[in-house]
Amino acid sequence: MEIKSVILAAGKGTRMKSDIPKVLHKIFEKPLLGYVLDSVKDITTENFVIVGHHAEEVKEYVEKNYNNAKTVLQTPQLGTGHAVSMVCPYLEDYSGQILILCGDTPLITSETLKKFVEYHNSNNSDLTVMSTIFENPANYGRIIREQDGSLKCIVEEKDATLEEKAVKEVNAGIYILNWAKVKPAFSQLTSNNAQGEYYLTDIISWGKKNNLNVHAFILENSDESYGINSRKDLAEASKIMNTRKLNALMDSGVTIIDPNSTWISEDTEIGSDTTIYPFTYIEGKNQIGKNCKIGPCAHLRGDVEIDDNCKIGNFVEVKKSKIGHNTNAGHLSYIGDSELGANINIGAGTITANYDPITKTKSKTILKDHVKIGSNTVLVAPVEIGEGTNVGAGSVITKNIGEWALALTRAPLRVIAGWVKRK
Repeated sequence: MEIKSVILAAGKGTRMKSDIPKVLHKIFEKPLLGYVLDSVKDITTENFVIVGHHAEEVKEYVEKNYNNAKTVLQTPQLGTGHAVSMVCPYLEDYSGQILILCGDTPLITSETLKKFVEYHNSNNSDLTVMSTIFENPANYGRIIREQDGSLKCIVEEKDATLEEKAVKEVNAGIYILNWAKVKPAFSQLTSNNAQGEYYLTDIISWGKKNNLNVHAFILENSDESYGINSRKDLAEASKIMNTRKLNALMDSGVTIIDPNSTWISEDTEIGSDTTIYPFTYIEGKNQIGKNCKIGPCAHLRGDVEIDDNCKIGNFVEVKKSKIGHNTNAGHLSYIGDSELGANINIGAGTITANYDPITKTKSKTILKDHVKIGSNTVLVAPVEIGEGTNVGAGSVITKNIGEWALALTRAPLRVIAGWVKRK
């Protein structure tokens, strides 16, 4: 059955204390909303992002990065149930399933969502909510079950009794609905609650009253439901995501010398027998081959492809570049907007000067195979260095160089004998 998603991203995020919409705050330079959209990309055919606070900024991000997503404005913002109702005009004749998620839960995985969908279908459910168990369930809606263990309703904390607040099973904020059966609920919800809002959680009790098949799927790893409401939450989610990624890499044959000082984005792939040294930070989407050595103190900023048997060493920064096999950049260098071939050596202190502050444009540096760049060299892009060419230390290269040449720009050495003693 076809599945579409509705992602709730209209909130202001007051506790973030920020002019940036909450869902556009970043982990590894990727917005929280991006993680949620990526988690459904292999499951859904179309995604609706409900926007409100700073709607234009969120819309711009979605339209720029996701072809199968569109934004829907919620104004005024009258609660989560009201938010989902905004998509009803777009789904008049739709008879598939709707997956509902929150745009501030970056830790949810596509594997979990697939299990959630399978559970929903195998139980012939009309409406399934994802739940999880928290030892400290404060601020979460509680899952209330019947005596036989079946789902009864969800009660928001502000409306819960003391007995209901003691319940540790909470709403994880993710739902899947058989849209044709549940759609009528969104015109029948009421705002008779402490907040005066239309709660999405009320569709559970609505479903029960209308004899729908309603279930709750318990999420085993509660970390995946972690929602971001503050800067502290953002830092904690970053740690959880990083630990998860480092463990997966080590299980796949990558050596992480010191997990406590190493940060690697979820969108980075690394081949076996590669070693990541301490204080390395890798953000964005990258692909690193086998038998490489990265760090210590290296920074990969995204859109980086590194082939096998390469070294990116101490205080080397790489961004938006391709690096061929057996190529080394050992020390104190910046490689940006570049294509480096195989068997290249980059001397310490080398810089690809890729940015023109006058035109505000970035240009490309191309180094063919077997090039050797001497220390303290500046390669002023756009520039291409031919195969086998050596560039002398301390050079500033401003034009293309052919194959198997020696290129150097160096002022003549002057030696003034006895100068120090005379002074």
